[in-house]
Amino acid sequence: MPLRWTVNEFRGTPLRESDIPEGRVLSVRWDPNARYAWDAGIAIGRFLQGLKEGRILGVHCPSCRRTVVPPRIVCENCFRPLTQWVPLQDTGTVQTVSVCYVNWDASRRREPEFPAVIALDGASPGCGILHILGEVTPQTVRVGLRVRALWKPPQERTGAITDICYFRPL
Repeated sequence: MPLRWTVNEFRGTPLRESDIPEGRVLSVRWDPNARYAWDAGIAIGRFLQGLKEGRILGVHCPSCRRTVVPPRIVCENCFRPLTQWVPLQDTGTVQTVSVCYVNWDASRRREPEFPAVIALDGASPGCGILHILGEVTPQTVRVGLRVRALWKPPQERTGAITDICYFRPL
């Protein structure tokens, strides 16, 4: 039998706007000055360090014989630990692509942006990274396009996915 609640059972305490400044209700104003730190973890941390060095790293599963990127610490197919790091090429094939006239914050763009999933050479089928394509147009971009990473200069890299400016056609 469903419970039925009435307003009379949970009337609450009505408040007036003047209750707060008059001290009838506890109120505290403060600037929390919260500082957050984010830990990328073992696999992504090493992946990001590789990007800072101008290398794309994947992990190889000795049991499944798959090489996956982005790296992880456990194989999702056989649940074995992944500890064998392998360098991958900075070339690959576009698997999916969108032509976007809207920014991530929902504002309009004059020129399109091209987010794509790229299957990197050396990685197993079904593995890829999401990044931006550059030096393409809506007429030239397509699934199957061969691309190469355009890297930031070494002194500008910070250990982020943006150390790769974008992927451009080969």
